[in-house]
Amino acid sequence: MNVRFARFVCRLALALALPASAVVSGAMAAEVKSLRVWEGPDHTRVVFDVSGPLQYKLFGLENPDRLVLDIEASKLAAGFTPPSVQGRLRGVRTGQQNGKDLRVVFDLAEGVKPKSFLLPPADKMGYRLVLDLAPVAVAAKPVERTVEQAVASKDRDIIIAIDAGHGGEDPGAKGATGTWEKNITLAMARELKRQIDAEPGFKAVLTRDGDYFIPLQKRYQKAREARADLFISVHADAFHKQTAAGSSVFVLSTRGASNEAARWLADSENRSDLVGGVSLDDKDNTLAAVLLDLSQSATMKASGDVANHVLDAMKRVGKTHKPHVESANFVVLRSPDVPSMLIETAFISNPAEEKNLNDPKHRTKLAAAIVDGVRDYFSVQAPPGTWLASHANSTSRQHVVGRGETLSAIAMRHGVSVAALRAANGLKTDMVKVGDRLKIPMVLASRSAS
Repeated sequence: MNVRFARFVCRLALALALPASAVVSGAMAAEVKSLRVWEGPDHTRVVFDVSGPLQYKLFGLENPDRLVLDIEASKLAAGFTPPSVQGRLRGVRTGQQNGKDLRVVFDLAEGVKPKSFLLPPADKMGYRLVLDLAPVAVAAKPVERTVEQAVASKDRDIIIAIDAGHGGEDPGAKGATGTWEKNITLAMARELKRQIDAEPGFKAVLTRDGDYFIPLQKRYQKAREARADLFISVHADAFHKQTAAGSSVFVLSTRGASNEAARWLADSENRSDLVGGVSLDDKDNTLAAVLLDLSQSATMKASGDVANHVLDAMKRVGKTHKPHVESANFVVLRSPDVPSMLIETAFISNPAEEKNLNDPKHRTKLAAAIVDGVRDYFSVQAPPGTWLASHANSTSRQHVVGRGETLSAIAMRHGVSVAALRAANGLKTDMVKVGDRLKIPMVLASRSAS
């Protein structure tokens, strides 16, 4: 059954003299089964589990600040328990209005700008009425900067944006023993950040550091706002067959890139800031398309290169689902100017791999492999102006031997001779084994990378 949404406007702030209201129409009203609250850094999400489509009215009141939700011809299910308040909510009250309608009153700590929508059944979940409560804020005027100010400072850190997949109302896949993907991805993201922050010249930022949901496009936008050099989205795969196993690394498919390029060109906000502050507003569509294509082509090339390094490093920790980097049209990989990859750490639907994902020691090993791959890539492709680039000759680089690698192949990959590689590591033969850490001669390596 299709649900029609009427336009509604609901703004609530202390500065507003008149409260706004909204009416959203659906089919017949429904019973309210439960209510959940998720607190994020930029909004509070309130989720009602309901038995079907409904009609509701949403409006704000002031002095004190309140948000009122009236659901027509509805009632609370038996055993309904109000959630504990958090974030912008000071309290939640319920009661019957006009003898037939359910009224829910949210006592607020501050003025909010609410948004509401009804979600149809999906992923074993029924109908849900969602309210997103964002603080009322006036957008700051962009600060004009000189070219010198816009250029990154010398010896800056390499920024790695780490995205813990799912979160909050979106739990992701569920393991055989009940493990939710959102909890695994957050634990992995935090461990990755800990290890990356311990690397000289590197700094990690998290898109989320708690159990809350972030829209997909907002995730890679956070990476752009942080001026990240790399974006890593962490997930845990699932399949209907429990035998499916292994890690995977994905980059954006060419079809996804093409579709996203068209959207970026059509989006006025994106046109004003494509990459590094370069504006497309004063460019005709042909020139803008060329600039965007050049930016995205370079980004996709870098994404593929670093993804290959990471996949090679992960092979020594355990099985990989495919021997090569895969491509798909994931929304979170669509940034045109930040190299991005999505890592499926394992199949959470596989009982053995679910057990590994719940083991902190295994997560530490897996994170270490990912960091090795990232370090291996940036040691050769250090962005200009970074600490790693300026210390290329004084900082020892390492290569962790992966499955199937030979000393000659490693030497060729890093642009050094086998003899130099053997001498730097005190090797008497060309024999190496998986997991060995080899020092890469710096002078020759930096010459090959120039």
